[in-house]
Amino acid sequence: MALPANRHPITRWLQTAHPVWLTLYASLTAFCLYTCVYVFRKTFSVATFEGLEYWGISFKVWLVTFQVIGYAASKFIGIKIVSELKHEKRLLGIITLVGIAGISWLFFALIPAPYSLLFLLTNGLPLGMIWGIIFSYLEGRRMTEVLGAALSVSFIFSSGFCRSTGGYILQYWHVSESWMPFVAGAVFVIPTGIFLFLIDKIPPPSPEDIALRSKRMPMNKNERMKFLFSFLPGIILFVLSYMLLTAFRDFRDNFSAELWESIGYTGNPAIFTQTEIPISLAVLLVMGSIMFIKNNHTALLINHLIILSGFVLVGVSTFLFQFHNLDPFTWMVLLGLGLYLGYVPFNSIFFDRLLAAFEYVGTVGFIMYVSDAFGYAASVGVLFYKEFGLPQISWLNFMIHGGYILAIIGSILITGSLIYFLHKQYVKQNQKQLLTAT
Repeated sequence: MALPANRHPITRWLQTAHPVWLTLYASLTAFCLYTCVYVFRKTFSVATFEGLEYWGISFKVWLVTFQVIGYAASKFIGIKIVSELKHEKRLLGIITLVGIAGISWLFFALIPAPYSLLFLLTNGLPLGMIWGIIFSYLEGRRMTEVLGAALSVSFIFSSGFCRSTGGYILQYWHVSESWMPFVAGAVFVIPTGIFLFLIDKIPPPSPEDIALRSKRMPMNKNERMKFLFSFLPGIILFVLSYMLLTAFRDFRDNFSAELWESIGYTGNPAIFTQTEIPISLAVLLVMGSIMFIKNNHTALLINHLIILSGFVLVGVSTFLFQFHNLDPFTWMVLLGLGLYLGYVPFNSIFFDRLLAAFEYVGTVGFIMYVSDAFGYAASVGVLFYKEFGLPQISWLNFMIHGGYILAIIGSILITGSLIYFLHKQYVKQNQKQLLTAT
């Protein structure tokens, strides 16, 4: 009989070990688990399905669209499910969701196109809830910046890694484009199970963690609505920022093969990983360093500035590339770095510090899934706009124009969010002073 998580020897050791060991253990298991899970989602994007068109639209665009629609719907569902999920249900939840995603790839391979499109929908639908469940093992701790950065860096690294994996399977195993995603998932079933077992042994936050970061609890409908209306203007501003980032990031991920081809890089599956490794290390260093900031309000301010710097970097690097002052490889690296400096904070650290700064009892999963839901809805909108509104524009030119839009509008929105939360902090401090005086 399996031991309950709180009685397992690994859990007992982590509860008494030095915090550094807990941090290393949780960071590595979260990083590796999400990397494995990502294989079930994105390996198909390296395939081009060249020559396949249905109803005047390329099959690849239909595949991306159906998966993103499923993923977006998953985020709306996750607003309720992830925010209310009991801790003891997390393990079974992840197993079920990954299983549905993997079986979807099997049916995608077996059912002929275009009917196989349906299984991109059933693949994206469960996978969209896994991120929030994994992060629930990490939130509300003194070391959440490091843990969240490690988890977030996993989707930067795995974004390139899974495309390299898919490219390798296509090129060297001579597997068809339809079967490649299922084969890649099958290869990673056992590693996924191992890291899922290990992450489930992480103990809950300690009393000191709770004192520093506020208590993390599931949120019912009334609590979710109360939180939204407490910070509504700021939420609107940063959700709009995140919508831009998500749409841009998803476009870069899904059509990276076409983008690399348009700038002269073909036949090298390793290129997808080579660009993401330096980005991963840089983002991990920047985001992990925020753990040294004890004041939660200051950390929230710094998060805003990091996101703003990401927007600026996207705009500047795109400008330099367009006027031939940057080579294509360097541009793709800097573009990715700017993108993920904006995107990563929203996937963990920003919301964790928001709850802690205003001493709000809740869960990061709720506000993260509100943002993600609208973010992936925006991603669907961008896909339709590119295919139906601007079908004549190349992938490269669309990326360049998108970079400028992201940089300018994103900078304005996140600056507005920064001003709002500074004002909110000022009001809170004044209220405390009044209460102390009386």
